[in-house]
Amino acid sequence: MTTAARDSDRMIAGQVPLGDILTRLSEQRPVFHSEADLQHSFARVLWELSPDVHSRLEVPRRGEERTEYLDLLCIGPSARTAIEFKYFTRRWSGTAGTPAEDYELRAHAATDLARLHFVRDMARLERFCDRSDQNGLAIMLTNDPALWTEPGAGRARTRDQAFRIHQGRELGGTLLWAEGAYEPNTCTLRGAYPLGWQPYSELGGAGGEFRCLVVAVQPGGRP
Repeated sequence: MTTAARDSDRMIAGQVPLGDILTRLSEQRPVFHSEADLQHSFARVLWELSPDVHSRLEVPRRGEERTEYLDLLCIGPSARTAIEFKYFTRRWSGTAGTPAEDYELRAHAATDLARLHFVRDMARLERFCDRSDQNGLAIMLTNDPALWTEPGAGRARTRDQAFRIHQGRELGGTLLWAEGAYEPNTCTLRGAYPLGWQPYSELGGAGGEFRCLVVAVQPGGRP
């Protein structure tokens, strides 16, 4: 069963459409210094748009074997949203934002691990959204076209082939790392998720285009 991206799936704590937050955020902060900067700025804009939604960073989820941490939990009067962020950059420098700031982004380089960690976020949200009043959002923001561009025909298979997150791909089921050669990286998704990238900001120059990928997990972690 494919999980369609509906407006209700992208509501934050039942109060604010995600699109409203991303629009205002891109106007104020077209680029970020770090993933933590993105998380904090997102929570601030959410508060500006809906002061009755409370944000909690790095919320622990304690299991029998280990403790996992959720990037952001948004708690509204009648609903909650669990959010995982990924901010993956290539090198870019310039001045942007309101107020204007200087940025020096470094290149993360390991796009295969960026894909792996994003898919793990999706699986984590399927586990975290085990209540009927809590949905989940996995958000990737990047200026690296390698993440949203489909590999060219005839390109050799890579170890992260099953974890590709380019435009138009659908992710679901059991995903094998290096065709199963490294079992610890195997990841299983209950749902099937079509992937669609959207523009975030355009700052000019090499690495100045930022795009955003959002995957919505329904309340109860349902596929």
